Amino acid sequence: MQTPSKAQDDNVRDLRSLINADAAELSIRLRAQQLRDFPPSAQKAIRRFSPAEAARFIGIAEGYLRQLVAEGKGPPAQRNNRRTYSIEDIESLRGDLDRAGRGARRYLPNRREGEALQVISVMNFKGGSGKTTTAAHLAEYLAFRGYRVLAIDLDPQASLSTLFGHQPELDVGENETIYGAIRYDANRREMPEIVRGTYIPNLHIVPGQLELMEFEHETPKALMAGHGQDSLFFARIGDALAQVSDAYDVVIIDCPPQLGFLTLSALCAATAILITVHPQMLDVMSMSQFLNMTGSLLDVVAGAGGSTQYDWMRYLVTRYEPSDGPQTTMVGLMRSIFGPRVLTHPMVKSTAIADAGLTKQTLYEVERQQFTRGTYDRAIEALDLVNGEIESLIKQVWGRS
Repeated sequence: MQTPSKAQDDNVRDLRSLINADAAELSIRLRAQQLRDFPPSAQKAIRRFSPAEAARFIGIAEGYLRQLVAEGKGPPAQRNNRRTYSIEDIESLRGDLDRAGRGARRYLPNRREGEALQVISVMNFKGGSGKTTTAAHLAEYLAFRGYRVLAIDLDPQASLSTLFGHQPELDVGENETIYGAIRYDANRREMPEIVRGTYIPNLHIVPGQLELMEFEHETPKALMAGHGQDSLFFARIGDALAQVSDAYDVVIIDCPPQLGFLTLSALCAATAILITVHPQMLDVMSMSQFLNMTGSLLDVVAGAGGSTQYDWMRYLVTRYEPSDGPQTTMVGLMRSIFGPRVLTHPMVKSTAIADAGLTKQTLYEVERQQFTRGTYDRAIEALDLVNGEIESLIKQVWGRS
């Protein structure tokens, strides 16, 4: 119930004034909160990993890792004679194994001659489908596995950037998003100038913030102006990625939850599409509208010369509760319609993932002891199964066994 002063305040102000005032006050308060929680001098860092985790990321048995340690490889033991591994230690071990040529396999998974850059656009029309969570964990998983990964935050809300330690209101300035590389005017920048490192050596990011909306506003003007080839909005992200393609194996694009010019450009740049969907009726109905609209718009883009060829498209069931009967029914319906295009493994709903997000972390970044062991292990297993299935799709495209 409103207080008399608040009600009177609402009566004397028009909607525009109220929204502007509330936006300004909220921005001030959020900035103050961010400065308290994450002062400018603070930087995110990745934790150290247990031997089991290190072995899993390298792709070897833990017993083999112990053998390597006995041979003098890896970091020295820490407190209580326990041994943990930094991400740099893991990369060093992976490189040593690859150079030693042990067995027929290769431990460095980087692209080889003839293997194309993989660009995966993670998308959905509806917010709350786990799109950003999926993109963040997939990018980290692939980086931990040794791939050179570029994450692109295409969402003006910039949640992916925040997860990776780049706060949009404090750390991302004008012309420092991908908009700087795809804009239509003389202020356009080269893509390498806007790529940033993260606290994970193999993972770089192009952050997002509100200026990405400028592309939605400027594109219609460019189309009306008829600037010829320069006005082909759907080719711009692909052209920007071509400037840095040799530096990466996989690009993960976190698309905005809307079907605008940014999303269409990401679709045309992609070699693969991952559509996240929460298995509830309203979400699936929303996805139906999304697919219809996307198909119609891609017909227009194809008619104008845009690429609509993909190596694969998959649906990922997110926030899945196996004990929920209606959700299980909806998943069954999706599998009956889409068949193998629905990933075998769903992303199971977990309080561990939600709780990690409260501190702007992924589940891979938090310590296991912060959660009940069973809760953490189930969530990590679900993540690894999903991300491992996507990794196998990438390898199939490259022709690897």
